[in-house]
Amino acid sequence: MIINDSNRHKGLRNQLVSTIKRKGIKDKMVLDAIAKVPRHLFMDSGFVDFAYQDKPFPIGADQTISQPYTVAFQTELLEVKPGQKILEIGTGSGYQTAVLIELKAQVYSIERQKELYTKVKKFLPKVGYVPKKIVFGDGYKGLPEDAPFDGIIVTAGAPYVPKELLGQLKIGGKLVIPVGDDIQVMTVFTRTGEKKFEKLEYGDFRFVPMLKEKN
Repeated sequence: MIINDSNRHKGLRNQLVSTIKRKGIKDKMVLDAIAKVPRHLFMDSGFVDFAYQDKPFPIGADQTISQPYTVAFQTELLEVKPGQKILEIGTGSGYQTAVLIELKAQVYSIERQKELYTKVKKFLPKVGYVPKKIVFGDGYKGLPEDAPFDGIIVTAGAPYVPKELLGQLKIGGKLVIPVGDDIQVMTVFTRTGEKKFEKLEYGDFRFVPMLKEKN
């Protein structure tokens, strides 16, 4: 399925895995997923040579492909198990989507930028990654028709935590979301009861802002 994934690319991915391990990523399943997903295919041709650096890069529509460490960190916090239903807010390039699919999650994803949505919907199956559903819509609203979810991951900086997303978690489910304006705090909410949530914070990050409505 996957075109143009050479031994050189695989070697560079292994180096990237070593880098994010040094930065503290421990989950073997997550590291294996990063080692498998051909990140260079998710980037504009001008940035392909930089694909395996641990940095974010522009992907169009004022969005970025996240830094691999950040993708791995959020995924590790989500504690994905095979077969779980995961909602991703912000499909973007589809790179995070592919990592979740490598972990054998059933991925539902929402993208609000029409340009990115149209591109990624065609692109992901071409490189062997088929989500359960990709929707052009407003991430603040989630996907009530497909809820509840085992996990929800937000890949943009949210100025506040949308109640709709908390309400779409299963009991025991986790929402991983960067909260804040200029700098975000990586926050994990675990639903412990009908109206009860446990909240943990994991340090500062910088994400593109999570915008309302569709574009």
